[in-house]
Parts: sequence; structure tokens; C-alpha cells
Amino acid sequence: MSRRLEEATEEALLTGGRAGRRAVEDAGFDQELKEKLLDKVKTAKFQSDFASAFAEAGMPNSAGEGTRIMATAQPWTGEESHSDTALRMLDDARKPLKPEFRGQYQIPPVDMRIRREPKVNAGQRAANARERASTYTGLGIKDQTGLSDDEREAMRKQFRERFEPNARAMPNTLSGLAALANERIENAIARGQFKNIPRGKGVERDARADNPFIDTTEYIMNKMIKRQDIVPPWIEKQQELAKVVGTFRSRLRNDWKRHVARMISSRGGSLEEQVQRAEEYARAEEISNPRKKNIESISVPTNSTDDIVMVKIRQQAAGDAAAESAATTAAAKAPAAVVAPFRDAEWLEGERSYMTLAIENINAITRSYNLMAPDLAKKPYYSLDRELATCYADVAPLVAEAIRQRATRPVKPLFDSAGAGRAAIFDRFGKEGHTAKIYDSRAPHYGFKEMWKDLWS
Repeated sequence: MSRRLEEATEEALLTGGRAGRRAVEDAGFDQELKEKLLDKVKTAKFQSDFASAFAEAGMPNSAGEGTRIMATAQPWTGEESHSDTALRMLDDARKPLKPEFRGQYQIPPVDMRIRREPKVNAGQRAANARERASTYTGLGIKDQTGLSDDEREAMRKQFRERFEPNARAMPNTLSGLAALANERIENAIARGQFKNIPRGKGVERDARADNPFIDTTEYIMNKMIKRQDIVPPWIEKQQELAKVVGTFRSRLRNDWKRHVARMISSRGGSLEEQVQRAEEYARAEEISNPRKKNIESISVPTNSTDDIVMVKIRQQAAGDAAAESAATTAAAKAPAAVVAPFRDAEWLEGERSYMTLAIENINAITRSYNLMAPDLAKKPYYSLDRELATCYADVAPLVAEAIRQRATRPVKPLFDSAGAGRAAIFDRFGKEGHTAKIYDSRAPHYGFKEMWKDLWS
């Protein structure tokens, strides 16, 4: 009763405020009891003001980091602190991993070796026996009604079949089969039968499969496209355009080089004079029409996909000012050109119809390509004058070597037989200059006798 009265008084002091204190004073409590109650009130107020510190001090050592943070955290006041804001921004900056990609629980290894049970003294065995026996009391086993003779015989038969040597050799359910297989595997692992298994080649795993910043759908689609060699339509159009342009340029250069070599050779003179004349034309071409550098391809990776945009850029080695200064320097160092660059108006007029039609076809393909290609990969249209100037600049240094090869290669006979080859062994017995005549005849087939006669005749 005194304890309950003390608890009621403390509750009145804690929850009643001034009215509770006045009620305690009016009740006529002893001074010592009153000081004790007021001391408890101050202690409770102090603990409520510094609840986080008391919670941290009373935290057990087994508590985790998250539990400690929650216990020492300040209560919500309606406004978010700077530290909480920074932590929330850091958490939102990275997309959390999916549950299947997070760290999974690793089953600790279990030692399946048979061990002896620890020895227990007689006193502990007796105490355990008494405690275990007490668990069966009150279950009402003795109060149950006895089984009939038929039921008792059926139960005895069931127990007898259950404890036979071959009873339940193979489980009848899938879970039983899985448990039996796992048990045998664990026993084999404990015996060390899996230690010396020959290992094959490791499976190559794509590192991007576990990347949390790549969408799963995007990764699967890109993988399917790469496996099936599927490319966007504008990439196929780009390949077609590059093939057509390459064919036109190679044919134009080969035709022009062959024509220039023939025209220079037709003017007569020795081989050295022809080569020197071709080199003079090459120097004149370099001064009047310098070659341009060709950057074949540049890889431009995008942010969303792994596709590579191939951009072909045609540009000079430097700017216009640098090109003019380089041309001026080359002209000052090189001897003055006594001849003009080689041109042939007749050849150009004869080939203009083909070249014009080819350029129109290339520009049509370029137009259809630009309609479907992104802005970064679009290409300019082609011009016949620009292609001819590039062809002249590229072919001029190669004409001298072409003339030298034409002059030094062996001459093939004009009426050389298509089936001519090395002489057979029987041709050595024949006379030089002997020609054979073959007649159509109904006579018997040509045999060994006729061959021997013709050989020694």
C-alpha cells in the first residue's frame, strides 16, 4: 500500500505541475519525504531533457550502429537539419542496387565429422533427468483411453515396418529427394572429395551486367543487337555511301594515272627523261594544288548507348593562313616550275558524262543518308571539281613509279596461246620447228602402235 501511494504521489508531481506540488504541500508530508519526491521530479526532468545521452550511455555493447544512431538522434522539430539534408542528397545521388545484386547471406561452413559428446558427471545427469522428466507431466498421457487391439496391432506393425533395414530407402517427395542429395553432397564435401576436381575454363562475365547505373532493359536490348549484328538504318546507309565513294575514287585515280603515264610515255625519250618529266609535273602539282590530309574516322561515344558514330572529316593540315604560308615556303625553297600541272581537256570531256552521273548518284545517297542520320554524323555533298582536284594531287606523285613499272615489266606476246605451258617429255624427241596437223577421220582410235610409229618416223 505504501509503494502504491508513493507511485501515485510521484505521478501527481510529474503530471500535475504546480497543482500537484500544492496538493503535496497541503497533504502535510514530512520534509524529508517531500525533498525525496522533489528530487525524483528533478531527476525525471533532467533525464527527459537529455534523453539521448542517457540512451547512449545505457546502450548495450551488442547494439548495432543503426540502433545507436536512432537512439541518439534528435526528435523531429518540423525542420530538416543541414546534416540530414546532405545525407539525403548523397543517398539520392546513386540508384540503390536491386535486391538480387546485393550481398547475399553466406551459409557458414558446418563440420559434418562425428564427434564424441562431452562427458557429464553424475550430478548433472541426474539434474537433467529430473528437468526433462518434468516436461512430460501434465500432458495427460496416462489419462488417455487405451487403444483397441486392432489399433494397437496396426500401430505395432507400422513401427515394425518403419524400423526395418530397408525401410524408407528412397524418399517419395521432391523435398525428400533434395534433402537426401544435399546430405550426400555435404558428407562428400566433409570427406574432401571435392578438393581435387579438375577445373575448366572460367566463364567470362560482362562487368556491365552488375552496373547499377545501366538500366536492365537497355543492357538486354544492346546485348541482343550486338549478338544478332543489327545496326541502325543510317549506319547501313553510311556503309553503302562509303563503298560507293571509295569505288568512284579508286576508278577515277586508276584511269587518270594510266592516262597520264601513257601520255608522258608517248612523247618519246629515254626512261630517265620520262621519269624526270613526270617528277616535274608532280612538283608543279604540289605547288599549285597541295594535297589535303584525310582523317578517316573519329569515334564519338554517346552517353545513353554504346553505339559509335563514325564521322569522316576532310580538312587541311592547318588553317587557310597556315596552308598559304606553307605553300609560299615550299615555292620559295623549290625551283621555279617550268611546266604547268598536267591536264587533258579531251580526256576530261570524254569522261565528264560518267563522272557527272556518278557524282549525282553519290549526292542522292548522301541526301537519303542525311535524312536519317543524327546531326553529328551528317555529311556534306560531293562536288566534281573538288574530287578532280583531289585526284590530281593524289595521283601526281605516283606517275613516275607507274612509268618505270610499265617500262621494266616483261612484254607479253600478242598472239600468245592461252594453253601454252612447259614442254612435255615427248616434245624433246621431236625436231625443232615441227608442226603437227590434226585431221578429222573415221579411222580406228589412235593407239600405242601409231604413237610408236610417229615417234620414230
